[in-house]
Amino acid sequence: MRFAFSEDQLLLAEAARSFLARECRPERLREAWDGQGHLGDIWAGLAAMGATGLLVPEAEGGLALTEIDLVLVVEETGRAGLPGPFVETVAVAAPAFASMADSRQRTAWLSGIADGSLLVGAGICSPLATCADIAGLVLADHDGALLAVPTEALDVQAQPSIDRCRRLFSYNLDDAARSRSTEVIAENPDRSALGDAFDRGALAAAAQLIGLSDRMLDMTVDYVKERQQFGVPIGSFQAVKHRLADALLAVSFARPAVYNAAYSTACGLEDRSRDVSVAKALSSEAAAAVSSCALQCHGAIGYTVEYDLHLYMKRSWALCRAWGDASW
Repeated sequence: MRFAFSEDQLLLAEAARSFLARECRPERLREAWDGQGHLGDIWAGLAAMGATGLLVPEAEGGLALTEIDLVLVVEETGRAGLPGPFVETVAVAAPAFASMADSRQRTAWLSGIADGSLLVGAGICSPLATCADIAGLVLADHDGALLAVPTEALDVQAQPSIDRCRRLFSYNLDDAARSRSTEVIAENPDRSALGDAFDRGALAAAAQLIGLSDRMLDMTVDYVKERQQFGVPIGSFQAVKHRLADALLAVSFARPAVYNAAYSTACGLEDRSRDVSVAKALSSEAAAAVSSCALQCHGAIGYTVEYDLHLYMKRSWALCRAWGDASW
């Protein structure tokens, strides 16, 4: 058995990395922070290369690939700090609609996800939905059912969030909204459908945390090579080297667990929920270790909003707690 990604999968990830490095620069993230928390042109570019339709069937305009193909692309969206509900739309809503929605719903929603015109927020096992102000639908659970609710039918209230590119909204799914426009995706009292949707969200969040950790490590290594103290770069001090080595070790342990969880999910293995939990726990702990290391090595400048580190650090803090934190 060959435990490695295919050439096509690696090329797809490299294309996503190149595009996001060029288009999703820190100044664009600041633009999203001060605006709607979303960059439509970048989302459209990802849709044009097929990234938003990776898990969408070909009949609805997607690529009909699996979580194994998706995980590297999601990792790149983390590395770039991509604003908007990529996890919720691409990793959670698309496979949920593909596997459980009826033909009319699939045609209406999946084609929109594939071409980038439909964004989906998600409130699975949580009273909060992400990016509900810009999403067309919110995927939510209610009394054991998985529902798709048009955002205009919801009374959403913005809630404080440490990351303004990952905005949170509470919502009230009352009986009037349900009867008027809400559509049932799956009635599933044993909650297996909700469990699969939640696990895919946790898997994608774990992959983004790996990308974010890589980004923060790269920024920190570059900084300690340049910042001098006592006439030498601070990266030459053993205490700094050891701190960075420990952070890298945590990421190196977490990354294969995330890839294994993608394999388990794609293959529908019986232990996939366990594997996702391992991946999310390890990636959350790794990102916490890296952000702490990055902040300490940067010193006072790392605390300032003018410096780019906080854009990635705050996203990692938010994702560490999203879709189940490490202790949970």
